[in-house]
Amino acid sequence: MNRSVVIQVLVFFVYLFFQVLILKNAVMFHVAFCFLYVGYLLLMPVETNPLILMALGFVMGFAVDVFYDSLGLHAMSGVFIMYVRNYWLAGLTPQGGYDANALPSVANNGVQWFSTYALPLIFLHHTVLFYTEAGGFDYFWHTLIKVLASTGYTLLVMLIVEYVFPGRRS
Repeated sequence: MNRSVVIQVLVFFVYLFFQVLILKNAVMFHVAFCFLYVGYLLLMPVETNPLILMALGFVMGFAVDVFYDSLGLHAMSGVFIMYVRNYWLAGLTPQGGYDANALPSVANNGVQWFSTYALPLIFLHHTVLFYTEAGGFDYFWHTLIKVLASTGYTLLVMLIVEYVFPGRRS
């Protein structure tokens, strides 16, 4: 087995356990939820096969669903953002293109690029998650506040993790 695959599997479990053991209870004012596991999905190498990305989105989301008792909501949201990710990355491609096996991270691209990359995808993830959980648009404004607060909270924690553990440069 390739060394990078072993590292990715270990990082997968680190994100999963941190999410379900610590961040599950780190809710602010019953409105802002932190779903840092989305960071694992967004930090996959740029050249990763889309089917592998969607499979990872499903597996990570399903694992979170098991601990959150959320009946597939995280799996659905994870698959959705992994589907949209490559289209969004194509729109953000720098002039010279991406390096082989480049990671879309703060260390490689800077905080401005990373925020432009991650913020819409986190927002989409949370929108799909919370509006599906609400069962429609009956509680539109309350759900929108949850989406916006959780998006900001998740991005903030993701940026902190990126600065504390900058990872490797490609």
